[in-house]
Amino acid sequence: MSERAAHILDEVRKYHQDSKDDRGFVPGVTEIWPSGAVLDDEDRAAMVEAALNLRIAAGSSARKFESVFARRMQRRKAHLTNSGSSANLLAVTALTSPQLGERRLVPGDEVITVAAGFPTTVNPILQNGLVPVFVDIDLHTYNTTAERIEKAVGPRTRAIMVAHALGNPFEVAEVAQLAEERDLLLIEDNCDAVGSTYRGQLTGTFGDLATVSFYPAHHLTMGEGGCVLTSNLVLARIVESLRDWGRDCWCEPGESDTCRKRFGYQMGTLPAGYDHKYIFSHVGYNLKTTDLQAALGLSQLDKLDEFGAARRRNWRQLHDGLADVPWLLLPKPTPGSDPSWFGFVITVDPEAPFRRAELVDFLENRKIGTRRLFAGNLTRHPAYLDRGFRVSGELPNSDIVTEHTFWVGVYPGLTEEMIDYVIASISEFVGAHQ
Repeated sequence: MSERAAHILDEVRKYHQDSKDDRGFVPGVTEIWPSGAVLDDEDRAAMVEAALNLRIAAGSSARKFESVFARRMQRRKAHLTNSGSSANLLAVTALTSPQLGERRLVPGDEVITVAAGFPTTVNPILQNGLVPVFVDIDLHTYNTTAERIEKAVGPRTRAIMVAHALGNPFEVAEVAQLAEERDLLLIEDNCDAVGSTYRGQLTGTFGDLATVSFYPAHHLTMGEGGCVLTSNLVLARIVESLRDWGRDCWCEPGESDTCRKRFGYQMGTLPAGYDHKYIFSHVGYNLKTTDLQAALGLSQLDKLDEFGAARRRNWRQLHDGLADVPWLLLPKPTPGSDPSWFGFVITVDPEAPFRRAELVDFLENRKIGTRRLFAGNLTRHPAYLDRGFRVSGELPNSDIVTEHTFWVGVYPGLTEEMIDYVIASISEFVGAHQ
């Protein structure tokens, strides 16, 4: 780095410190967000350094992040994408690749998933002509169970795709064993759960594929961004091809002839020697990220353990503070898990003398941000009413979530004082309705 560049980055760090809002927390005035990015002077400097070097496309930072993040997540390969939603699309689409032979998913095949979740876990199933099979969840953990998934398996079931709800792992070891026994493919949507463990093993390491989001609400941020992880090298190559226009070539942008036989291939019905850089083996996309995003991701990655500790601490403070408040169903970790929590979810007892909406309005008026448990029961949304899907059993808990559930934040930007104010506000509201 040149002396001038180093000086600019020092000034950027000073600018960051000088621009910090040090007014402190004012109850009822300061916004308490349910989620958000926590960015420091090194994050700002990392992005400016990438900009100074005009690294505007995927390049050295992206490749470094993929390598470091794969090691951190204990997977052999990581492929960055422009969003977590794109990561999910790539993961499902990879399972439809002709290169998988008889294991390839084809239109009409079923994929078991959860009804009470976020649409981007389900949409890629539909977008690939596959059939979602919806299962219900447990209250308290807000995850489905291996038993529910096993009951949902039918003659056309070929895969399972489930998210770890709000950072709380589902019974992923049991589900992975079930998948192996039934010859099913497993995708872990790990977007809300980076750093969580189940039976001492990181989530995102049980499935054939796992996905991550780097949206500002998540554990690490690149502003936008996502990642597909796998230890299956065949799937990794398919994901890379689908992400990079569907091309068969694996040269990085700006590189040529990595395989040393660029003009030595004959594929499809193309003439022998057709330029490998322009041979396409999949109907793909361009879903790559940029180096500016990856530079921020590398800076954020250094703080992953710190962020996870803060999320666990904030969640525990909320749980302890609300433990004796009546009419509230509080969350519980899945037995055997250590969640890196995404949020603190609360279900108002249907028999309570107040409604969820009344409590939410009270909190929002005090500048305490709330969110629903995503879509609630997805099968009730207009987007899915005319779509082909199957429901295994019934969805009573998904309906309870739709009517009675919300969550508040635990992200690292919240202070102990803010969490105490959330606890006091909820307690005050419930106490007034006794």
